Amino acid sequence: MMEMSLLFNKKLIFVLCGLVSTWTFSPIRTLAIDFSLSPEEDDPVLLWNQITLQAISNTTLGPTPASRALGMVHTSIFDAWAAYDPVAIGTQLGDTLQVLPDLITVENKRQAINYAAYNTLVDLFPTQKPLFNDLMNKQGYDYSVTSTDINTAAGIGNFVAQKLLDFRHIDGSNQLNNYADTSGYKPVNTWDKIIDPNHWQPLSVDNGQNVQKFLTPHWGNVTPFALKSGEQFLPPSPAQFGTQKYIDQALEIIEYSAELTDEQKVIAEYWADGPHTELPPGHWNLFGEFVSVRDGLSLDDNVKLFFGLSNAVFDAGVAVWDAKEYYDYVRPITAIRYLASNHLLPDDNPYVRTNPETGIQEIFTWGGPDQGSKWIDGSTWLPYQKISFVTPPFAEYVSGHSAYSAAGAEILKRFTGSDDFGGCHTQLANSSTFESNTPAVEVQLCWDTFSNAADEAGISRRYGGIHFEDGDIYGRTIGRKVGTAVWDKTQFYINGGKQAQNIPEPTPVLGLLASAILSFFYHFNQNKIK
Repeated sequence: MMEMSLLFNKKLIFVLCGLVSTWTFSPIRTLAIDFSLSPEEDDPVLLWNQITLQAISNTTLGPTPASRALGMVHTSIFDAWAAYDPVAIGTQLGDTLQVLPDLITVENKRQAINYAAYNTLVDLFPTQKPLFNDLMNKQGYDYSVTSTDINTAAGIGNFVAQKLLDFRHIDGSNQLNNYADTSGYKPVNTWDKIIDPNHWQPLSVDNGQNVQKFLTPHWGNVTPFALKSGEQFLPPSPAQFGTQKYIDQALEIIEYSAELTDEQKVIAEYWADGPHTELPPGHWNLFGEFVSVRDGLSLDDNVKLFFGLSNAVFDAGVAVWDAKEYYDYVRPITAIRYLASNHLLPDDNPYVRTNPETGIQEIFTWGGPDQGSKWIDGSTWLPYQKISFVTPPFAEYVSGHSAYSAAGAEILKRFTGSDDFGGCHTQLANSSTFESNTPAVEVQLCWDTFSNAADEAGISRRYGGIHFEDGDIYGRTIGRKVGTAVWDKTQFYINGGKQAQNIPEPTPVLGLLASAILSFFYHFNQNKIK
């Protein structure tokens, strides 16, 4: 059984323990009411969503290929399902693949969905094929069936998956060459020398033996799902070296680091989503599972929800990486160390001083694991992260966490007709992986709304010393715009090529009454909105 614990009424916890003994999932998100997924009985959309997150966790793709994988899996699922829906059209074949009404059965939908997801995932994660074979076996399907005969459900699944793969193999991601860079990007700075403090610096934690490489700098050129291009929502330039704003943004991060509470530390760690987790885009697919169970969504509803949610995080990644490569902006770890090394931080700031004996500009900040806040040489400043992964291998501006989260929240708001979330995460005392004895007592993070959760994800990267304020705020803005664009595009396909009207969001004046009315009409019309 694949187990997930949920506690409703403003509490959320996930424990993904895996399917039988073969599936194990790194993130532990614990709480109280058990609910389990059975491969023999339950919704294949949720099953394949979880196995996709497992494949992401097992590999080292990084957030950009991971978000694309999620988008592709759920697009292939949608395209297979659309053949069995009298209104919806597929993303690759339009309305040219529609089965006869007497073939529209739940079992045919399930079978087509399973083969579509299976073929897409084997192409994306060839080393994880045993996981996918296992899930097919447990559902009673023969994964060796490769027929594309559209007179069969398996053939439809195989056929739509291949059409999507043919399209995505030439989308600019360079998947077939392990996502290798095609842009010719070269960093301005080296791991041991700053040429221009406006730009990203690859880091090395072992004196140059292993040096970071910018992850997928070409990603802004990948063909998006809904956006016209990666640069559609390009933000204005970030603060430049030599300006007061450049210094002020560094000082804000220093102050956050010096004054971190246990709750802020938990926030920084909970949302980090580093290597061997579901990564930032996958985090919101976990929330999608919560919504599915909370609201008792049907197979058809889950297809639509994850179609929108997964393509929102995919397009958010394209938009964010376009800005990251375009501005190639410096990370806080580089900027703060450079400013301190050159005595450019103001000594009249309470968190900055020049040591009269050494002449070194020192910073009062988090001193490293289990050391609390103390005065340190500013040129050795560290963000509040795992020592083995202090900063991701790509430029700062803008924040992927902020954009992925805002885009995901936008879809969840629009799909449910309400911003109400009701999720929580509990961090047990002394359970941090960043340092021991943190938190001192149990800490619970709760989010009344999807928007609150998305905003917390964004600011977590400032608490953790990974992003500046502008990177966070403009990332949120991009994410919301991406979410809106993706919502409109998914409704186009769901409604058979007709542009759907947006569901208005509740206003502060209407309050809970508006939310309830919108939610009622939304669920009343679910079977009509295809």
